Amino acid sequence: MFNIEEELKRLPEQPGVYLMKDVSGHIIYVGKAINLKNRVRQYFRASKNHSIKVIKMVQHIVSFEYIITRSEVEALVLECNLIKKYNPKYNIRLKDDKQYPYIKLTVQEPFPRMMIVRQMKKDGAKYFGPYTDAKAMWEIADVVKQTWKLRTCTRNLPKDIDKERACLNYHIGKCDAPCVSSGIKKADYDKIVEEVQSFLMGKYTEVIKNLKAKMEEASENLEFEKAAMYRDQMAAIQKVEQKQNAVASSMADQDVIAFAKSPEDTLIQVYFVRQGKLVGREHFFLQGTEDETIENIFRDFVVQFYADATFVPKEIMIERVPAELEVLESYLTAKRGTKVQLITPQKGNKQGLMQLASKNAEVTLGQFGDQIKKEHQRTQGALKEIQEALGLSEIPYRMEAYDISNTQGIQSVGGMVVFEDGKPKKSDYRKFKIKSIIGPNDYGSMEEVLTRRFERYQTEQSENSFTKLPDLLLMDGGKGQVHIAEKVLSKYNLNVEVCGMVKDDYHRTKALLYKGEEIVLPIHGEGFKLITRVQDEVHRFSIEYHKKLRSKAQVQSLLDEIPGVGKERKKKLILHFKGIEQLRQASVDEISKIEGIPESVAYNIYNYFHQN
Repeated sequence: MFNIEEELKRLPEQPGVYLMKDVSGHIIYVGKAINLKNRVRQYFRASKNHSIKVIKMVQHIVSFEYIITRSEVEALVLECNLIKKYNPKYNIRLKDDKQYPYIKLTVQEPFPRMMIVRQMKKDGAKYFGPYTDAKAMWEIADVVKQTWKLRTCTRNLPKDIDKERACLNYHIGKCDAPCVSSGIKKADYDKIVEEVQSFLMGKYTEVIKNLKAKMEEASENLEFEKAAMYRDQMAAIQKVEQKQNAVASSMADQDVIAFAKSPEDTLIQVYFVRQGKLVGREHFFLQGTEDETIENIFRDFVVQFYADATFVPKEIMIERVPAELEVLESYLTAKRGTKVQLITPQKGNKQGLMQLASKNAEVTLGQFGDQIKKEHQRTQGALKEIQEALGLSEIPYRMEAYDISNTQGIQSVGGMVVFEDGKPKKSDYRKFKIKSIIGPNDYGSMEEVLTRRFERYQTEQSENSFTKLPDLLLMDGGKGQVHIAEKVLSKYNLNVEVCGMVKDDYHRTKALLYKGEEIVLPIHGEGFKLITRVQDEVHRFSIEYHKKLRSKAQVQSLLDEIPGVGKERKKKLILHFKGIEQLRQASVDEISKIEGIPESVAYNIYNYFHQN
């Protein structure tokens, strides 16, 4: 029997993290402390300073546990990770898993390429972003592609120079072919890369000046087509420049964080300033913050927002000095690798930018606050209906649904979709290619899928979709599928509620099968609509994956019969044409343009499809 008074006496006077639990053993709050004994004891002492939220939380605490750390910064990191993992009811939670895109220039390569990525790595490349507006980012990338002839291939240059002929991009004027000795030389290619870097850094005036000089030279040489091309390129760059106003006289990278608060909720507005230009903004709606000070809200926001950030600027401007400022700066400095400062500007351009962000936060809260709240109430209402219909002790915040798809047992696959807080979380979706089951055995296939999923839950160390346990497991099927799920969960000693999603004769959602009983939800209720969305989504996800594999297998089996098509050429044809119909309709010329496919083999492929 857990005795809180006895456990309080045993608490160490060291930094660490504490986890409060309710009667069901669920973690309802995670906190950190520089002195565990003093901090945890404060919750159980009568005090007028306790907020309503703390008073309500203490009433539900039945037990707690703690983890000792070596420093307060280490405790801060651990606290953040545990909040993400357990999603405690009484913590401020930042429900955002977006990874913003970057434009990457591989300057560590002798002949650099440009690509779009969502993670920064310490690989020597140069990254530009993040871009919260993906449309604006693609406009910038398109300008680069239209203006400069950077290579897009993955050849290892200069090692692979002259090993193969120049690709199609060279012949259509999109690349200057550094892959062949007759193509562009490295010194000239480096000049192109320098211009691209200047453009991506926002030095538009310098780039336009260079293009104007080229345009005038081409015009003097009576090369009017080339001059017109440079003119169009300048116009495209000027269009981008007009959309990006300089907001800082320095060329520094900064994040600007402001807020707007209603009695119950808080909206945080973040401006992303890169190279002195505003490249995007994002807002985050935090609910149930009525009992929290803005200093604590900022502290929790900064920790959770930068926990998954791929880039931390050296200067973060923040509207209100957050709680535990020095600890936060140490945490961010460790994450960045160099000094990071959190500042609250009082005058000058920086204060003007902060006021702009603050004003926009107020406007956004007014525009979207009610809308976001209504959407949240709708999804929460749906989850509440499901909770009450099944008699669950907690709202099923995370739901995972599973389905199997195959054609008479061929190319069997499994699909896993995840809904968190009533909304799909696509970053956690997973596909499974069935390995151990041969033939049309849906139960065996489902057992393999669930075994692989929950085996990884117990063995994975890194934070990903498999290290989170669902509150509710939804099986696309009846008693058989539910029984399989219960069998696998029992094998791993996991306590997760399981439901079957039963369909009617028309293959539409009918009811939930829970503990051997069919539970019919009101057909016009939000709970029924949510279950229908989940069932349709997992079915769609599994079917799409199955079709993709089936199409690829069909192409592979046919290609095996064509003379001259081996393993490597087969791979190139599949990657290029995707499906059998696209390849069947291709001409000899279209096939031979693929790198590594000689004209003679292209004729063999064409003749195979048109003679058979």
